[in-house]
Amino acid sequence: MTNKLVLGLLAATAVATPAAAQRLPAAVVAVVDSGRIYAECTACRAALTQLQSQATALQTRQQALAAPIQTEGQAIEAAINALPAAQRQNPPAALQQRVQRWQQSQQTANQELQGLQTRLQSTQAHVRQQLDARLGPIINQAMVARGANIAVDTDATLARANGVDITNDVLTALNAQVPSVSVTPLPQQAQPAQPRPTGR
Repeated sequence: MTNKLVLGLLAATAVATPAAAQRLPAAVVAVVDSGRIYAECTACRAALTQLQSQATALQTRQQALAAPIQTEGQAIEAAINALPAAQRQNPPAALQQRVQRWQQSQQTANQELQGLQTRLQSTQAHVRQQLDARLGPIINQAMVARGANIAVDTDATLARANGVDITNDVLTALNAQVPSVSVTPLPQQAQPAQPRPTGR
């Protein structure tokens, strides 16, 4: 009977030991206002100024391309409307060629603007990528320095005490470690090598 009791206690202890080993530490949470960081960091402000300049240049180019296309489109429409009703469905060859040139200029302008827009979006993504790559380790350092073991964005909280906010620490460290970022498009991915055909 004693042996069974001892074996039962040993079995209970063996089962309880892994459960105790898996116990997690109590959560100590810090919050970070990422919106404020992206709005106020030195590198962010400088990048935003350049991005706004690029966006303004894109808008200016769009207007410069649109004006002559719109003028030509109105002239073509007037020329078609001036034709007798019977010829409007099949205008003279010279007018058809003018319409084709106008459509081609529209297509060329759209392609140029799409390329500029893609470049701007790529530049925005590259700026964000550079900041995010540095921000993660900086948040971890600030979190550990304050004794926290989890960091949450302020947008994900419903309520919090002011003492858990490490935004100022993160912002100070980010400004010191990342004074600027490259405001250029993402680097092009290396093209995969094409397999060579094997001859026999």
